[in-house]
Amino acid sequence: MSGRYYLKVYRHSGRVVVAVCDEEILGKKFSDSKRGVVLDVSKDFYGGRLVDEKEVLDHIAVADIAVLTGRRIVELASRKGLAIKEVALEVEGQLHLQIIKEVQEEQW
Repeated sequence: MSGRYYLKVYRHSGRVVVAVCDEEILGKKFSDSKRGVVLDVSKDFYGGRLVDEKEVLDHIAVADIAVLTGRRIVELASRKGLAIKEVALEVEGQLHLQIIKEVQEEQW
């Protein structure tokens, strides 16, 4: 399995948001009709640069908000102490997690 991830970086008012997904799920949708959940791994939102583990971890570590989608990226972030896998949303075997560092309201 690939060890690469799509990374897109957004900047707003001095804050950094990163969107990351496993390479192989970009452009796919996963759904759970019982819970009414659709996980859309859209190219518009996630489709930035293709990066390796080190670069993606460096970006997640400094981001104010990180949106992680895919089993591999959530497990990697969890192994490195950046996230807690057990609280991730699971849809059709894929994991989705958002990490939000403390942000003061006036900064947004």
